[in-house]
Amino acid sequence: MTPEMWEERITAWYAEHRGRTRDEAEMEYLKIAQDLEMYGVNYFLIRNKKGTELLLGVDALGLHIYDPENRLTPKTSFPWNEIRNISYSDKEFTIKPLEKKIDVFKFNSSKLRVNKLILQLCIGNHDLFMRRRKADSLEVQQMKTQAREEKARKQMERQRLAREKQLREEAERTRDELERRLLQLKEEAQMANDALMRSEETADLLAEKAQITEEEAKLLAQKAAEAEQEMQRIKATAIRGEEEKRLMEQKVLETEMLALKMAEESERRAKEAEQLKQDLQEARESERRAKQKLLEITSKAAYTQATGTSSSSVPPVDVPSYSLLSDSLPYDFKDTDMKRLSMEIEKEKVEYMEKSRHLQEQLNELKTEIESLKLKERESAMDIMHENAGSKQNTIKKLTLQSTQCRVAFFEEL
Repeated sequence: MTPEMWEERITAWYAEHRGRTRDEAEMEYLKIAQDLEMYGVNYFLIRNKKGTELLLGVDALGLHIYDPENRLTPKTSFPWNEIRNISYSDKEFTIKPLEKKIDVFKFNSSKLRVNKLILQLCIGNHDLFMRRRKADSLEVQQMKTQAREEKARKQMERQRLAREKQLREEAERTRDELERRLLQLKEEAQMANDALMRSEETADLLAEKAQITEEEAKLLAQKAAEAEQEMQRIKATAIRGEEEKRLMEQKVLETEMLALKMAEESERRAKEAEQLKQDLQEARESERRAKQKLLEITSKAAYTQATGTSSSSVPPVDVPSYSLLSDSLPYDFKDTDMKRLSMEIEKEKVEYMEKSRHLQEQLNELKTEIESLKLKERESAMDIMHENAGSKQNTIKKLTLQSTQCRVAFFEEL
């Protein structure tokens, strides 16, 4: 895959498995790595009796013989349970099989200074191989019990921390929601206040206009009264003559028409003043309703802020404390202890098999996904050999199906 593909996949894996502790992640990594063909294998260049150059692989399962061009699939293998003794003299190594009827077989190392390293690796891996197949000592059992208790304690601690984290996140979400609600209420209060100010300004304008209209109506009424007085005065002086009478009648007619117009104008102005008074009353009613709504919104915002302040604090979570068992195990085992020990071992075996099955399913899915992302032109010779190689366990099992004598003869004939 390209580096971009690897980066994308690693990011997805991290997001999928985040939250694990370091030791759990390392254990899951080792479960995957232990099935790789070259995991834990130390390679050394050797020659057999015929002088053929080969590679000796030393790991936790035994000794494996490889072709120098292929470090993935061994030619033959010798498990530790078939080997009785390993020794060297100068550059020559001697392997004594467990069966005394089988002759020893030898090989020569390429460099004298690596002989001691090869021998130490063989001794250390053989001792660990035999130790894994023995019953656990009392100290190891105590260490395993303490490790299980420590693991349970850490698991409870992680659960407590996860619960506290969840409560804290919920409290933060509640606080953010309350802050958002409070901000919304403040915006509504500001809008209501602006509407109230506009209503007050409109009411003031209407009151001023109504006052002006009322003054104009009074002025027109006063002019109408003056015109009426003028008409009476003209009527009083109409007896001066026919001409003056005719002129007077004409003036009276004009004055009456002017008085009628002024009366109509005065009535119209009075109606307009009445209408303006009604508009002013409605504006004041709207102002009263806006003030009442603003008061309701302000009281509601204060209540919401008080509620947010009280609910943002998360009550502490009481977590029961657990003390580790410090009593040492008895040194004399009875039948019940052995049965309990065997039941624990069987339970751990079942759990390990279940986890291994789940891990194998994930690995199969991962392999299928990686197969779809592979670029054929980027494959190396090692990639091709790894693709053609079978499972590590199955390969070693097939190689050990033959007898030790046949495998020794095959090694010497390589």
